[in-house]
Amino acid sequence: ICSPLLYNTILYNTIMSHRVCSIMIVVVYSLGLFEATVHTTHMSMLSFCGSHTVSHYFCDIIPLLTLSCSSTHINEILLFIIGGVNTLAPTLAVLISYAFILSSILCIHSPEGRSKAFGTYSSHLMAVGIFFGSITFMYFKPPSSNTMEQEKVSSVFYTTVI
Repeated sequence: ICSPLLYNTILYNTIMSHRVCSIMIVVVYSLGLFEATVHTTHMSMLSFCGSHTVSHYFCDIIPLLTLSCSSTHINEILLFIIGGVNTLAPTLAVLISYAFILSSILCIHSPEGRSKAFGTYSSHLMAVGIFFGSITFMYFKPPSSNTMEQEKVSSVFYTTVI
């Protein structure tokens, strides 16, 4: 738990190398730039009429889509696909990582050490669950269920709790 990049597997210890870490950083930043470009490009194709005031706490994609008077179907599909990838990939990575951590905890022989490790493990797992749960709640609802009041509540929850 104190060395998150060190996994104690049954056969050997695995440490993440600087090369793997650098590749992961480049991939994440590249995907972020690509996804932001896709959203911005498709958002610029929309026409906005009427009020140009975003009735929200911060300028996010969903509140901007509600201001559009043209069809936002493509934007909603992109939001679902990109949001799905951005939620599924890290969730799987975290779950796999926590599976390794759990296997390491189960190898601890002393009950006191195991209890302390489980306490830290469970609080971290709960924080990760709240983080990904709030993101999922914000971005993966049917468009018909989106009310601006729900959006505001979920955004306040996301920004203050997380």
